[in-house]
Amino acid sequence: MTKEQTIEQYLQVLSSKQPVPGGGGASALSGALGSALGLMVGNLTIGKKKYAAMEEEVKGYMEQLERLQQKFIRLADEDAEVFAPLAAAYGLPSGTDEEKAYKDQIMEKNLLAASLVPLSIMETTVEMLLLLKELEQKGSVMAVSDVGVAVQFARTALTGAVMNVYINTRSMKNRDKAREMNEEASHMLTSGTAQADEIYGKVLERLKN
Repeated sequence: MTKEQTIEQYLQVLSSKQPVPGGGGASALSGALGSALGLMVGNLTIGKKKYAAMEEEVKGYMEQLERLQQKFIRLADEDAEVFAPLAAAYGLPSGTDEEKAYKDQIMEKNLLAASLVPLSIMETTVEMLLLLKELEQKGSVMAVSDVGVAVQFARTALTGAVMNVYINTRSMKNRDKAREMNEEASHMLTSGTAQADEIYGKVLERLKN
């Protein structure tokens, strides 16, 4: 499992010929890194007299970020889990009509599963961005740059995961379902990156001024 590996172990496997982890799992880990930085901002805020009025609010954000961080790690593992049967399905025989029909059925099932995981990474990231937006405004001014870095990790999670949605939906036979998922992913990509860019822009302005 991802959380049981050291950073060095994970990077070794990621850089190897092994099919997993790949871009999907790395996108999920980008989200986990973003949530960890958000938690750091929270920890640097609570307990400070200057931010006493916002302490309970910030603690609430931290509880949500902790939950999201664990979800990102689970999704990194799930991304690897759904890819294995999909990779195997590509190798199924298709010489006869029966074999082809069976292969199409198995492929469709696994393509759907492989699309749902990155879609969930995107949904989790959009949820995290709402919390980072609050921390940019209410977190310790000393850690505002860390909010900016967290937002960039969130942006990477979004832009990485969306490609893993598209690469799987493009092969689905059920084009209505594929279009539905693509539209959902496209909407989250547009709104999420706009949100990330807005927060990041605010952070840069605060740092420069």
